[in-house]
Amino acid sequence: MKKVALIMAVITLSAGQLSAQNKKSNSKKMETTEQKEHYTFKLNDKVTRTAVTFKNRYGITLSGDLYLPKNVGNEKLSVLAISGPFGAVKEQSSGLYADQMAQRGFAVIAFDPSYTGESGGEPRNLASPEINTEDFSAAIDFLGLQKNVDRNKIGIIGICGFGGFALNAAAIDKRIKAVATTSLYDMTRVISKGYNDSVTPEQRTKTLEDLGQQRWKDAEAGEPTKGPRNLPEKLTGNEPQFVKEYFDYYRTPRGFHERSLNSNGAWLATNPVSFMNMPILTYVKEISPRPMLMIAGENAHSRYFSEDIYKSASEPKELMIIPNAVHVDLYDKVDVIPFEKLDNYFKSNLK
Repeated sequence: MKKVALIMAVITLSAGQLSAQNKKSNSKKMETTEQKEHYTFKLNDKVTRTAVTFKNRYGITLSGDLYLPKNVGNEKLSVLAISGPFGAVKEQSSGLYADQMAQRGFAVIAFDPSYTGESGGEPRNLASPEINTEDFSAAIDFLGLQKNVDRNKIGIIGICGFGGFALNAAAIDKRIKAVATTSLYDMTRVISKGYNDSVTPEQRTKTLEDLGQQRWKDAEAGEPTKGPRNLPEKLTGNEPQFVKEYFDYYRTPRGFHERSLNSNGAWLATNPVSFMNMPILTYVKEISPRPMLMIAGENAHSRYFSEDIYKSASEPKELMIIPNAVHVDLYDKVDVIPFEKLDNYFKSNLK
């Protein structure tokens, strides 16, 4: 199984799949006060943050933070659901985005996906194209029950690997009126075909055979096996540039979070199984006539995902390339992330 572990480590790094062991309870009770714990950004003084929980269609309890403009009163707000990057937690990029958009007048939920962070689901450190797409719709279910939101003005933002899930959710869930992605990854494409579609049919067959053997081992052990660590403790200096960029975010005070797999842990060894035969963007054309906005860095190694999807999607669509930006710049650099563009985009399309 060493070979498949190595293959999956490379795919994991190229896809930005990184998120930490959950050492706390798998679910949490509803809270009415602001969480007092580690966030990688400072909450704006014009915004409130409340910890919430809600269930998805599979009965998994998801953990989120609801961000609202202060002194909102009885106004019916446009709403956004945000998640990502793949393997990150709500205290990182998605929470930062939520804080920024709440400053601009939106009601926003940033949530931990199923099986990760503070959300429920067993076993831990697992991902699923179907369930992670469902997580967006479950967040919309929750938002639609809040008294100060307008159900007819719902948008979503997916960051990195959750950009692909966000587009899939928008295609399925017609309640979503507009979708935006930043530093998008199509996780089903990169896991099944490799970075830049470099995996040969023979390599794919060998990976599937190895995954099958790993399932026997897990069945015999009575529990799943952890895969290779997403990022090393230290860099040797010989890593690809994009790995160094991931390390600079997830393994330094800039973006480190103890629950993030990208900072601190590993996916299960069999995590790739559900991604190998499920191309999630098959129906991306069905987002139309609702709009999509994709934002990518000019120098991002992931840029080709957004460009390829843009070519295959139907109007209305927009691709925005940020000059000189790399993939992780769109995680947390508020002077690089085009929040004014996102503000205008959603206000124009959530009417």
